[in-house]
Amino acid sequence: MTMNRRTLTSAMAAAAVAGLLPASVLAQKKLVLGFAQVGAESEWRTANTESIKSAAKDAGIELKFSDAQQKQENQIKAIRSYIAQKVDVIAFSPVVESGWDTVLREAKAAKIPVVLTDRAVNSKDDTLYVTFMGSDFVEEGRKAGRWLVEKMKDQKGDVNIVELQGTVGSAPAIDRKKGFEEIIKADPKFKIIRSQTGDFTRAKGKEVMEAFLKAEGKKINVLFAHNDDMAIGAIQAIEEAGLKPAKDITIISIDGVKGAFEAMIAGKLNVTVECSPLLGPQLMNAVKDIKAGKTLPKRIVTEEGIFPMEVAAKEFPSRKY
Repeated sequence: MTMNRRTLTSAMAAAAVAGLLPASVLAQKKLVLGFAQVGAESEWRTANTESIKSAAKDAGIELKFSDAQQKQENQIKAIRSYIAQKVDVIAFSPVVESGWDTVLREAKAAKIPVVLTDRAVNSKDDTLYVTFMGSDFVEEGRKAGRWLVEKMKDQKGDVNIVELQGTVGSAPAIDRKKGFEEIIKADPKFKIIRSQTGDFTRAKGKEVMEAFLKAEGKKINVLFAHNDDMAIGAIQAIEEAGLKPAKDITIISIDGVKGAFEAMIAGKLNVTVECSPLLGPQLMNAVKDIKAGKTLPKRIVTEEGIFPMEVAAKEFPSRKY
């Protein structure tokens, strides 16, 4: 007698009820996680994606993955697709903060728990997601500001700063700016003379820095870049303008990717504030805890450091991203 898969599963279920099979045999169905990624705009994001994919594999979780190419509509489409597929948990790193309530209500109505990773959403209803795990972006901005204030404490006269912001409307761009400004506003000599988005990419960082240099030239004392990729692009623009990065213009960036450490070792970047992309293992633990009915804290913060140029060579060999 041949059995199709459904008949076999029913027979196993009946046997388990009758006590003939251990229930663990039935618990072998893989957990399914639907993950909607922002895109692949930087070294950081590539490392983040790799961490999620390898951690899912290690945890035995089936991962359905989509790349939104930095477009919110693509992420919303992916989340709706995961709802239709009845995945166990949905996780995503939102491109921007606002405009998520409708799709998150759809997930809630379908009883699919949602985890926010790396970036938050701006919603009055915090029951629409289980937890937000990732960095404290405001604190990262503060760390950058504190480093600058300490470095320039003896400088007389104005300190003219240009700022390369991240993607408009994204949580890290909003919060890093807020934290940085919170620290520097205590001393009126620190002035942000130009601020524009470089969209977190190397190419845009270079293009915008070129425009800053054309407009302000040698008036620029400091560049604050919201991520390392934009800073690396800007370094090219500074060199092409005949200036010395990290000497003529002090450069502060955020993320702590290998490219930033290489730039510091080469004497072209002054400091990077760490923002760890390696959230995969933490996310898989959360997925398992949610399905096991455990209560998670609403906010899970990643611990991170700050790396000035002086420690780059020593730290570089141990960097994982």
